[in-house]
Amino acid sequence: MNSRKVLPGTILSNRIPTFSFGERRKKRPLLWSICFIILLTSCVTNKQVFYLQKGDVNAQNLPKDTLMRTYDIQDIQYRVQPEDIISIRIESLTPEEFDIYARPGSSGNSTGGGGSGGAQGGNSLLLGELVDHHGEIPFILSGKVKVQGMTVYQIQDTLQRIANQYLKSPIVRARLLNYRFTVLGLVNKEGLVTVNNNRVSILEAIALAGGLDDLADRANVKLIRQHDGKAQVYYVNLLEEKLFTSPLYYTQQNDIIIVPPLRQRTFRKYTVQNLTLALSTISLILVLIVYSKYY
Repeated sequence: MNSRKVLPGTILSNRIPTFSFGERRKKRPLLWSICFIILLTSCVTNKQVFYLQKGDVNAQNLPKDTLMRTYDIQDIQYRVQPEDIISIRIESLTPEEFDIYARPGSSGNSTGGGGSGGAQGGNSLLLGELVDHHGEIPFILSGKVKVQGMTVYQIQDTLQRIANQYLKSPIVRARLLNYRFTVLGLVNKEGLVTVNNNRVSILEAIALAGGLDDLADRANVKLIRQHDGKAQVYYVNLLEEKLFTSPLYYTQQNDIIIVPPLRQRTFRKYTVQNLTLALSTISLILVLIVYSKYY
């Protein structure tokens, strides 16, 4: 048996360890598995993106020009609350009555019983009547009128009955001026949205916010609703067609819609960047070690 004797003071040459072809081949399945897991966790499937699904995602040969399904949508009317702004217009056939009740800045045959008078933008809010903390608005014909808890149509009918007592053939129109909601999270345009229409679905609300980001979690949209001095928290799934039958399909005044991200967003935005930085740092450290050891 041959043995190599090392004399004192002799320095052995350092060698860089190498792996045989067989050892490298054994490590390939592990590397492929890691790459597959990384790819799988970063993918976003169609079922996570398509709105209002009913088992027909990626389906082939769907019938065209054919009614597939119908849903009964709940007709939920918004009821006025304190701090709302109501526009009231009264039209009358009598010119004298028009001259008495007209409000400066109004247009057409509208008497100024608290109406917007055709003004637009921020001026329309100034010409509307603010619902006070008692749920009342001032009405020029009869004083304070209780409107809290009423729909816009009920308010219109109530004021119509009052106007019939004072004017000849009056026509009363009521509108909600400051219907608003807030959309936050992974939408293309966060912020407060104000519309003149008080019948806005949650899909329309998201569309008014510019739509959702590609990595938004459409299955767990948070809806915060204010009712009777309390904040109610709900979760809405925009991926299922049964959303049409949900009482949350239509928004309400002061709703807050929060769209969370998918888990893939964290991986794509942060993990990949951090992994690249870590690998670059490790590579630099190894290069410095090898350089200092052999040169």
